[in-house]
Amino acid sequence: MKFLTFIAILVLIWTIGLFAFADRVRGFTPAPEPARADAIVALTGPSAERVNAAIRLLEQDKGQRVLISGVNREVRRQELRALTPGSNRLFNCCVDLGFEAEDTTGNAQEIADWAEAKGYDSLIVVTSDYHMPRALTEIRAAAPGVELTPYAVETPSLDNSRWWKAAVTARRMTLEYMKYLAALARATVGGGRPAATEAPADAATEKAA
Repeated sequence: MKFLTFIAILVLIWTIGLFAFADRVRGFTPAPEPARADAIVALTGPSAERVNAAIRLLEQDKGQRVLISGVNREVRRQELRALTPGSNRLFNCCVDLGFEAEDTTGNAQEIADWAEAKGYDSLIVVTSDYHMPRALTEIRAAAPGVELTPYAVETPSLDNSRWWKAAVTARRMTLEYMKYLAALARATVGGGRPAATEAPADAATEKAA
């Protein structure tokens, strides 16, 4: 009986956590106007919108350079450029492509290495709203001391307080919550380093999400 009670409590805690996570996800959008940072990083995903958002921020002088992390090795620079509206000059001079990342953990390490090599202390992080909590957790662990400003791209299908009523949105939110918990556990176990601070608050490129 005690065991069943214990399991029931765990399930209740997990469910409350899931809804709190979903509320946090929805709170990332619409993204507020970010303060200028040293640079901008975009994590590739299921559409080109993350990259487009990062390029728009670069055009607005919100950072010196952009790193697009997790680019498919088969994608050539000119093909990626064709997917993004905006200035050819800025794209050619101020956009770096990262081909090493295979997942979000890889994104975080690629971003950390790039920021360290460039001497950047503050970054605007561009990714989808549902992916933002996990991305921030992974980047904090890989790049301690770097200030992170989230700039989330809205996922229209999740812009609904009753996301749990549709199988597709419920599955996406639940899977991302589980991945987030795993990332949080890894960051906690591998802790001991100062946490980075968080400022107040996808197409042929897809490799990491």
